[in-house]
Amino acid sequence: MSPAKNATQAVDEVDVALVGAGIMSATLGAMIRELEPSWTQMIFERLDGPALESSSPWNNAGTGHSALCELNYTPEKNGVIDVSKAVGINEKFQIARQFWSHQLNNGILTDPKEFINSVPHVSFAQGATQATYLKRRFEALSNNHMFPDMQFSDDDAVFSEKLPLMADGRDFDAQKVAISWSEAGTDVNFGALTKQFITAAKAAGTEVRYGNEVTNIKRDGASWKITSKNVHTGDVSVVKAKFVFVGAGGYALDLLRKAGVREVNGYAGFPISGLWLRAKNPELIEQHQAKVYGKAAVGAPPMSVPHLDTRVIDGEKGLLFGPYGGWTPKFLKKGSYLDLFKSIRPSNIPSYLGVAVQEFGLTKYLISEVMKDFDARMETLREYVPNAKNEDWETVVAGQRVQIIKPDTPPHFGSLEFGTAVVNNQEGNIAGLLGASPGASIAPAVMLELLERCFGEHMIRWSEKIYEMIPSYGEKLSKNEKLFNEMWDFTQKTLKLEEK
Repeated sequence: MSPAKNATQAVDEVDVALVGAGIMSATLGAMIRELEPSWTQMIFERLDGPALESSSPWNNAGTGHSALCELNYTPEKNGVIDVSKAVGINEKFQIARQFWSHQLNNGILTDPKEFINSVPHVSFAQGATQATYLKRRFEALSNNHMFPDMQFSDDDAVFSEKLPLMADGRDFDAQKVAISWSEAGTDVNFGALTKQFITAAKAAGTEVRYGNEVTNIKRDGASWKITSKNVHTGDVSVVKAKFVFVGAGGYALDLLRKAGVREVNGYAGFPISGLWLRAKNPELIEQHQAKVYGKAAVGAPPMSVPHLDTRVIDGEKGLLFGPYGGWTPKFLKKGSYLDLFKSIRPSNIPSYLGVAVQEFGLTKYLISEVMKDFDARMETLREYVPNAKNEDWETVVAGQRVQIIKPDTPPHFGSLEFGTAVVNNQEGNIAGLLGASPGASIAPAVMLELLERCFGEHMIRWSEKIYEMIPSYGEKLSKNEKLFNEMWDFTQKTLKLEEK
């Protein structure tokens, strides 16, 4: 006799439940599997495969964020270029490189060329003011060993040699340009990386439930009861877990609320979507080999910094430009148009109202972006590629991001946060990830922070294994040039980034 539709299955029990089959859950699962091989794990994913939302290569810029070219990480404050955020992000990306290298050496990851490739990172300045800033930024970073072989030029001939596609048709007399670049940059396919991790997880006994959306998380003594619904059959199942990680992208905040995590009281989410222009002409794609980042428009969120982006996806080279800011009330690309309205609570209304008042520039920017048609987007592209032809490009939808609004004290009430943050309850038996960029690039560093917060009593016992996974653990590479060089050489070789 077949079970009734919408039947609730018997309760399963696991040590660790991971909500979302993206790069964050995959990374945490791999770490815990190595630290505690006897702990059982289960992954829930509402879609029918891994890495189909923010971790997808077409939804994620794939820049191995190490602050080599991203100008929003080096703001000018009181006439001084502040490099502290750039150094901090670079530190975290070095942790990612070490962890991936360790996983390759242990056979968990199998082929680095599927997920990481060398692509120069370039910063692009337009006009005399930006060029002056870029030169000062170069001077502030070039003597730092974390930014190897960084170079600068405001020579038109050098620009044309490095970026022929961007030089073609450019009137260098009309506007001064300058570039700063590093050959040490990478392009990362986080979708392919996630798939390699989850393939290894399944081989090690982790159960992955695709097509299962987590609808509720409730405390059950010292454990948690996770209710999920099969999106195809409607059947409901309940799983008990001792520890829960919510890596569900834009849905993480709502699930943490349902779990009664007080630490997210008053938090709100502000969805931002985007579009890319993708090159269709193979000859055009071959003319460009770099990730070129410029200055963001006034009021634009950091994720909307314009860049002309060489990608390597499934072994094929591609070229994207954007992203163009957009807006939809969805919290996930494959979410519901009711997501934003469902997330509003009496406790977070002040946060929403506070940001509405404070972030007028962002609102104005998003409205102007939403109003752009294809021709208007092409005009923006021509600031980078002067001879761009409409027939060589197509529009593709980028991933959906939810920026977190943190409650604040009056008169501000709410502040819009750009970045990646871990939230956990006081007991440390449930945690979630909120925010966006640099996100995927610093996943191992973020998951290390989570382990320290939630499994502090195990850290001494785990220390030997952690040092195997992250040889520089506990050290600031920015303060130790010798160790940085050792780790750099080790990861370059293991990730096969020395091969051209």
